[in-house]
Amino acid sequence: MAEFWAEWGALAYVGAALWAFFEGETFVLAAAAIGATVGMVDPWILLGSVWLGSYLGDQTWFYVGRRYGPGILSRFPKSQPRVEAATRLLEQYGTLFILTFRFLYGIRNVASLVCGLAGYNWARFVVLNFIAAGIWAGSFVAAGWFLGSWLGVERLFWSICVLAGVALAFFVVRHFWCRSRARARSRAAAE
Repeated sequence: MAEFWAEWGALAYVGAALWAFFEGETFVLAAAAIGATVGMVDPWILLGSVWLGSYLGDQTWFYVGRRYGPGILSRFPKSQPRVEAATRLLEQYGTLFILTFRFLYGIRNVASLVCGLAGYNWARFVVLNFIAAGIWAGSFVAAGWFLGSWLGVERLFWSICVLAGVALAFFVVRHFWCRSRARARSRAAAE
């Protein structure tokens, strides 16, 4: 990450904005932590760039959902459970859902699309999305900066390695567990 910032300079903030456009909690945490430990990243510019990137990404998905929602859903039937969960949360919590969906694993990717698909008021979404993007960006930049300051360069590196290993192990175990459950269900159905 430090090499990325050293090599790209100010363009690295554009990269951070693009990363946040799609989804970038890990990138933002790592960039802020590196900034705190080696001083190559300005936290205020990072905050502004990921705020803007996250905001524009979710605005784009909102308009895509508003314009092409039903067609997109028919092309990606596997996303239906997440879309239904996001729709229930939007109906139940409204404003609170929009302010917090970036922090909900598995829902964030479809939440803006669902808001557009549900016909949510566009002007209200613009304002709430801007506030929510700021909360998200501020939270992850601050958390990364704190972790980087607290752990230092060496411990930060090993902490990231351990977390990546644990996450990888979790997803591998989950994959095989889900696969074995699916096999057991198919055997039970065949009998």
